Amino acid sequence: MPLSHPPRRDETGAALARGLYAITPDVADTAGLLARVAPVLPWTTWLQYRNKGAGEALRREQLAALLPACRAQGVALIVNDDWRLAAECGADGVHLGEDDGDLRQARAALGPAAILGASCYDSLALARRAVEAGVDYVAFGAFFPTATKATTRRADAALLREAAELNVARVAIGGIAPDNAPALVAAGADLIAVVGGVFGAADPAAAARAYQRAFEADPRPPAAAP
Repeated sequence: MPLSHPPRRDETGAALARGLYAITPDVADTAGLLARVAPVLPWTTWLQYRNKGAGEALRREQLAALLPACRAQGVALIVNDDWRLAAECGADGVHLGEDDGDLRQARAALGPAAILGASCYDSLALARRAVEAGVDYVAFGAFFPTATKATTRRADAALLREAAELNVARVAIGGIAPDNAPALVAAGADLIAVVGGVFGAADPAAAARAYQRAFEADPRPPAAAP
């Protein structure tokens, strides 16, 4: 099933993306999740739906609620871990970790319009293999200590600069705050992925706006990406 909202693309067919990549918190109540997400969407480029504790029925319900809200703001909705669910729900793409499925299979099933991304942690070699498999972006991290998930791998700004050779979007994740985001953007991050820095803030919309300022301060054009 083709995805319903292909991202903006340049003359080569590559998509363009730059800005905040917000990742949803684990919230069991769908109305509560939507109430937390909606205020940050005006400052968000992509939204990843991630709920590790939700069953299949709840994930479908929450994606169905998030999708029209994202459409209204022009925000791409990406599903964590499950490309089949992304296709079924008409999301814009999927993000896969190293144990979440085969990237080539996901690309073949979703088609060229889908956004396909991969966690590459601290490894440029892993990122190269992901690009060969057809991803639109590679995600590196954690860059800083994070309470969102346990991680033993740590990326640095040099990795972002080295990954410019891949010619896909570079995503930075892990412990990123508005005050350390500008250095990562300057090093080449096209998107800053955040969970707690936005949704754990007293004012999530203000926090999202603060992350977006890191990109306003660096006027380089977006990299080719989904």
